[in-house]
Amino acid sequence: MSALLTVEGLRKAYPGVVANDDISFEIAPGEVHALLGENGAGKSTLVKMIYGLVRPDAGRMTFGGAVYEPATPHAARATGVAMVFQHFSLFEALNVAENVALGMENPPKQRLLAQRIREVSENYGLPLDPGRLVGDLSAGERQRVEIIRCLLQDPKLLIMDEPTSVLTPQEVGILFETLQKLQGEGTAILYISHKLEEIKTLCDAATVLRLGKVVGTCNPREESARSMAEMMVGQELHTPSRASREPGKVVLDMAALSVASANPFGTSLRNVTMQVHAGEVLGIGGVAGNGQDELLAALSGEALAPSDALKLNGQPIGQLGPNARRRLGLLAAPEERLGHAAAPDMSLTENALLTGAIREELVSHGFLNWPKTERFAKRIIADFDVRTPGPGNAARALSGGNLQKFVIGREILQRPVCLVVNQPTWGVDASAAADIRQALLDLAAAGCAVICISQDLDELMEISDRFAALNEGRLSAPRPAKGLTVEEIGLMMGGAHDMEVAHVEA
Repeated sequence: MSALLTVEGLRKAYPGVVANDDISFEIAPGEVHALLGENGAGKSTLVKMIYGLVRPDAGRMTFGGAVYEPATPHAARATGVAMVFQHFSLFEALNVAENVALGMENPPKQRLLAQRIREVSENYGLPLDPGRLVGDLSAGERQRVEIIRCLLQDPKLLIMDEPTSVLTPQEVGILFETLQKLQGEGTAILYISHKLEEIKTLCDAATVLRLGKVVGTCNPREESARSMAEMMVGQELHTPSRASREPGKVVLDMAALSVASANPFGTSLRNVTMQVHAGEVLGIGGVAGNGQDELLAALSGEALAPSDALKLNGQPIGQLGPNARRRLGLLAAPEERLGHAAAPDMSLTENALLTGAIREELVSHGFLNWPKTERFAKRIIADFDVRTPGPGNAARALSGGNLQKFVIGREILQRPVCLVVNQPTWGVDASAAADIRQALLDLAAAGCAVICISQDLDELMEISDRFAALNEGRLSAPRPAKGLTVEEIGLMMGGAHDMEVAHVEA
């Protein structure tokens, strides 16, 4: 079958780095093609060139046999290329139809658009109410809005960047059915994901990038997840190992905590109770938007609580702010890398100072110890293999995965008594994810109480001693992680733990 999209010798360089170097591959109509690579391999730059967000320095593309040189996303969409981004671009205060209209060149009247949204969403098994506010939708429903917005353009090629990172197993199944239906209709799909088991299930072919170059191609169905990961990193993959340990004393005690969300579209916490022991990893799963951000804020001190509702080593800390909690050893790494965990325009050294000033003693009598701060930043970069020219580089210049490694490393190296992390390996390649998980396990083995909030169920099952699920701001009773099935976890994440909680309470 003749190719729909052909990429030949594409190159893109930025000051100090070649993001893509002589990239060539092709996609046929109706093919699901995976784009694999570790963080910083050049995947984002490549799809930005295909979608018209970035102009290549050299090389050529053809689409449907004709020369393809999209100067803008508008030109790409007009040709038949659509893209669902990893980060949703939706306005929470607008309804579904209004958000869809914003992504269209010449949207029809709202009544006609609403009817079309209903037809297309039901046809592809992604039902949506066009009149609902986006702020009231779950993460899975918001992704449906993004997908339907693309499908209304009748694309010939659909690019999807990490589409399952915020979905339950059941929602992943629905998405795959939709993509297979599109594939059957002849739509080509370029699929980016670090979840290699998904790649094996869904994709017909894969192009592997490393350091901006194509290093191989494969049929994912004939490979193992491990072999594909090793192709990506060019070396044997490290598997995290757990040391057998008995949990120690209770380090963190949260008793019936209820906290209103500061976000009008957020989820308030309702009677959340948990205890985390020294040397234990408590995994908390849940579909995005069910209270994860609010739980991290309540633990980190960004949101205050009744004093006795939260205790660290028996000391009430509910009314203490983030710095006071850090001084006691309660550290946190939020999900949002840029703007929350790191200041985008500040250097890595400055970002190391932001949270490390207290425990690393980087400030004395009001004066910054700049050499010591820079040494701390360099230690994070070295210990967590952060790919960057140096500590003077701005945070926003790093790829998402490398910035994530820096943020997690910054907190781990401060020797926390209790560490709370939200989505610790989101957008991180297999090798780096394994290293981060090992670092969390090592931290627990050293006696730290670790709370890992994640939507990656494989991750939670790999490192957790106990598992609990957040649903609509309520936390299920923690259960031993060993022996839990994906189906049971998916049901707990969807709210089916209510009966279990009632039984436990009774």
